[in-house]
Amino acid sequence: MLKIRVGYELVYRCEAPTPMIVTLNINYSRISDIIEPDHLVITPSLPVRAYRDSYGNWCNRIVAPAGLTRLSASGVVLDSGLPDPVLPWLEERPLDALPEETLLFLLGSRYCETDLLTETAWQLFANTPPGWARVQAICDYVHQHIRFGYGHASPTKSAHQVFHDREGVCRDFAHLAVAFCRCMNIPARYCTGYVSDIGEPPPYSEMDFAAWFEAYLGDRWITFDPRNNKPRIGRILIARGRDAADVALTTSFGLSTLESFRVWTEEISNGQDAGAGAPDQR
Repeated sequence: MLKIRVGYELVYRCEAPTPMIVTLNINYSRISDIIEPDHLVITPSLPVRAYRDSYGNWCNRIVAPAGLTRLSASGVVLDSGLPDPVLPWLEERPLDALPEETLLFLLGSRYCETDLLTETAWQLFANTPPGWARVQAICDYVHQHIRFGYGHASPTKSAHQVFHDREGVCRDFAHLAVAFCRCMNIPARYCTGYVSDIGEPPPYSEMDFAAWFEAYLGDRWITFDPRNNKPRIGRILIARGRDAADVALTTSFGLSTLESFRVWTEEISNGQDAGAGAPDQR
């Protein structure tokens, strides 16, 4: 078992008081693993109203004042230390046998235009073995054909655009894979959270929040990561939804500028105090 410290510091500048929704807490599905809760800390101190959204994600409502507002948290999570599972025997469920709660994740959404990609998806993947192998073939295709780079990020880029531009960031990889899965009648939902470099060789990239997706195979939701396209250790979920529009880390109802941004996720050694302060960002 591993202890992993995760956290963030985001600083926004607002020109006027601005309502915001903040979705940055570790997901409820990891509640039994949380050793030190990642409580949201806001500077200056502000009233916070917490709620669960329709997907079960933990969200907070605030009104950021004019000027700078700092959002931060640091928590410790117990993790198995095992990589993402590889289960190649899992099969697709027939459409009429899918649980009702999965059907939403077959439909097109803001960033996953199934109507524009269905013909392409069937041309690319109709001859792949159904089930795990088909989803992995989709991940392989996205990983091999999309060029990663932070300079390619755009808040309005959709799966259809990613397919034609052939470049993007991790959320774009996830959106395209989600759209392809839905086109092939496999329920798929978008995920955001922390992905550590534990078990990976250096050099390490600058830490950031990550995006991946889950596909419904057999009788469960299974993690796939087309950006990295390999099992990773220490994946910690924040939120799930249809796509990034459902699980934006912060949503501002007014003008706001992100002035600075830090994210950390790091294994705590046996001799290190779990209550110690957040590590410096790499």
